[in-house]
Amino acid sequence: MMTELKFHWFLPTNGGDGHHIVGGGHGVAVESSGRPATVPYLGQVARSAEQLGFEAALTPTGAWCEDAWVTTAMLSSVSERLKFLVAFRPGLIAPFLAAQMAGSFQNLSGGRLLLNVVTGGESHEQRMYGDFLDKDGRYERCGEFLDLVRALWRGERVDYRGRHYQVKGAVLAQVPDPAPRIYFGGSSQAALTVAAKSVDVYLTWGEPPAAVAEKIRRLRVLADQQGRELTYGIRLHAIARDTSQEAWAQADRLLAGISEDQIRRVQDGLQNSESEGQKRMLALNRGTKNELEVYPNLWAGVGLVRGGAGTALVGSHQEIADLIEEYVSVGISEFVMSGYPHLEEAYRFGEGVLPELSRRGLWHHPAPALHTTVAIPFGGNLLTGVPS
Repeated sequence: MMTELKFHWFLPTNGGDGHHIVGGGHGVAVESSGRPATVPYLGQVARSAEQLGFEAALTPTGAWCEDAWVTTAMLSSVSERLKFLVAFRPGLIAPFLAAQMAGSFQNLSGGRLLLNVVTGGESHEQRMYGDFLDKDGRYERCGEFLDLVRALWRGERVDYRGRHYQVKGAVLAQVPDPAPRIYFGGSSQAALTVAAKSVDVYLTWGEPPAAVAEKIRRLRVLADQQGRELTYGIRLHAIARDTSQEAWAQADRLLAGISEDQIRRVQDGLQNSESEGQKRMLALNRGTKNELEVYPNLWAGVGLVRGGAGTALVGSHQEIADLIEEYVSVGISEFVMSGYPHLEEAYRFGEGVLPELSRRGLWHHPAPALHTTVAIPFGGNLLTGVPS
């Protein structure tokens, strides 16, 4: 049976958008961009993603971003079908309130909420929010949080006393229908343990297929022990063009816009990250502009100056589709994509790569097909030639 793929896009609320890589994040100051993250511009990105066939849009989170809940609630009114993959942050909000907010968003938007659990990879940032737990403690708390939220979404009356949370007589008046799917990323053993027990979709940042396969293998073992099956997704950027030469020329242009001083400053900051996934991104680019194609058509240049997802698919539409098929072969079925600028690159990927995947039987547009007739003003009958 052929795998049916889902593709998601990205809303650049982490510093805005532009024709260069908007660097920073994960504890490093975000640089200015040419297109601020305004509702009109983000609305353009959201509507374009919806039109092109992307299932949802990921909204980042952190001290350097616009708030994901407020932003996506505003954008839901300027789109019709697009779902929003919104940050769910255990420890920064009480489980009952989080469950209530998610239920309200899901019911009022017509089922367009997906949730991306973010435990917090940087202790210094967590302390800004008043959270002083260490990394292992945050993951332990996350497990309790998700247990509580799922029970509330099932309509249960919850009495709970754990290490991190205590609630009594908690029951939701409005249960979300359907319950939002829960996405989660993390490369440490503690993260994989939580994922195996509590989430629907595990997300990894873009590494070569063999490394992704190994991570999925480890997680499947843990999920089997819980009697569960997960879906697996990957977070990548894209530089898709009609030809390979055009795509690599764009990658070179982006690289030329990065100074050595900028690389040193960002890399020095990212070295302090507690995130295992961030360490893996840094190992791919090694802080240098040399040898950034770490696998055929997989480029690590983005991670030189951007925290988080640091790799991009680069090549012709056919080459990128080929690499996507490699990821599918190791278990990936959801792809969270982005590109600079996000508006234009959504069209390049959506009008180039997605149709190629459709021809291969791997993807279809999630919107209902439109059945239209072609009108030819003042034209003759196509069969008889007689003017109509």
